Amino acid sequence: MAKPHSLYLSLLLFSTVAWAGIWPEQFGQAKRLSAMPVTLPDQKLWSEYGFQEAEQAQYEAGPEKFTATAYRLQDSTGALGAFDWQRPKDAKQSQLGKLAAETPAVTILAHGNYLLLFQGHRPKLAELEPLLQQLPKLDQAPLPALRDNLPSSGLAPNSERYVVGPVGLDAFYPGIPAGVAAFHVGSEAQIGTFRQGGGEMKLAIFSYPTPNIARDRLAEMQKLPAAVVKRSGPLVAVILSPPSPDDAERLLSQVRYQASISWSQYVPSRRDNIGDLVINAFILIGVLLAFSTVAGLAFGGLRMLVRRSRKEDPDAMTVLHLQDR
Repeated sequence: MAKPHSLYLSLLLFSTVAWAGIWPEQFGQAKRLSAMPVTLPDQKLWSEYGFQEAEQAQYEAGPEKFTATAYRLQDSTGALGAFDWQRPKDAKQSQLGKLAAETPAVTILAHGNYLLLFQGHRPKLAELEPLLQQLPKLDQAPLPALRDNLPSSGLAPNSERYVVGPVGLDAFYPGIPAGVAAFHVGSEAQIGTFRQGGGEMKLAIFSYPTPNIARDRLAEMQKLPAAVVKRSGPLVAVILSPPSPDDAERLLSQVRYQASISWSQYVPSRRDNIGDLVINAFILIGVLLAFSTVAGLAFGGLRMLVRRSRKEDPDAMTVLHLQDR
């Protein structure tokens, strides 16, 4: 039977190995000092974004020490939602990627289904590339197209929020009931705060699987107090209690649905058609027969020319007359 302290050391070693599942021993010129799991606040919202694992590592490069935190979500949509939510209010766009922002103290970026956060260090692209290539269970599905439907004119910096369920809606736009949004049918929402005229207003754009479902949700959202609502295809845009109804109408007029088709299914070609295969086989047989016929005629003609050019029959047999001896 193992001693208690030996068992404790084994468990500690196992947990340390399990913790170091995302961050490598070496990151650029920095060496990892420690790694441990992250205790999350707001667990319900993290869970709604598809949270799977989080790990925080301490690195050291000479006199510099910094903290790196990685969150793995279910997919890129969850990483987008977490990025919008965790991005500092005063962050500016970073050159590290489309979903990357930075402050003097913090750098945050989303890559696939990962959210990466650096505190005390501004990573360079050359440092990140090896890490991004070896992230475990990486999912690089395309980002949802809904985020591109949010107007850019008048949008307050870093005010975007991507919502995939009732917890996020209650956190970022509590005036819209989850039952009206109807997430059970597969809806998602992009939210942003806009500064127009003399005040601010929050715009939420909901995406539904079909225009018919969106039409049904439009009727329900129009019942909300002081709601200005518009539908465009499967999208429903809503602003609650705008300071100026005219500004709200002008903002809603910028929401336009444009269908985009992403086709990843294999498309059969003529080579996959069994009828074409049979026809091509017969064509090949015909070509071989024609070639054999031409070759046979050419060989026969050549032999006839040889016979005519010689006085002796080239095919005549030589008789030895051995019976006369």
